[in-house]
Amino acid sequence: MATVRIVAFEPTDADLVLRAQAGDRSAFAELHERSCRLVHAVVLSRVRPSEAEDLVQEVFLTALDRLGSLKQPSRFCPWIAQIARNKATDAQRRRRKLVELPDTLHAPRRPTAEAAEVLAHLQALPETYRETLILRLVEGLTGPEIAEQTGMTPGSVRVNLHRGMKLLRERLGDS
Repeated sequence: MATVRIVAFEPTDADLVLRAQAGDRSAFAELHERSCRLVHAVVLSRVRPSEAEDLVQEVFLTALDRLGSLKQPSRFCPWIAQIARNKATDAQRRRRKLVELPDTLHAPRRPTAEAAEVLAHLQALPETYRETLILRLVEGLTGPEIAEQTGMTPGSVRVNLHRGMKLLRERLGDS
């Protein structure tokens, strides 16, 4: 008797984008699931943790609204990462306009002071390393996953992780 094997088809991001552009909300939900860690890392690399959650939602609302303008469906992750960068930059500008605090003012330490300190050091790194490290250390993505989602080459991801970790260790050793 012959054995029948059923192979599950995993749609690509491009497949899901095309379906979502045609109005399939479940396809957009799958795109959200696949890219939410990327978006969170990009936002978290630029804003306070307390602002990140709302900005992530704002990024996905904007992406849903503008999905029809995405010309290369296979580039969904780099496209939404750029939306996240832009939203975070806009949030920083709004915050700067609202309140200018002196550098000597220190916030009280919270129970998560060590985590906040490490995140502050991460956020102070050059942008080239900041996103890659947050994707790896905070979101738990592997090097190949980071490369796939950001559009970077695996070699560039490895270099950024290596150099970024070296800088982070130096800065954490000084504090």
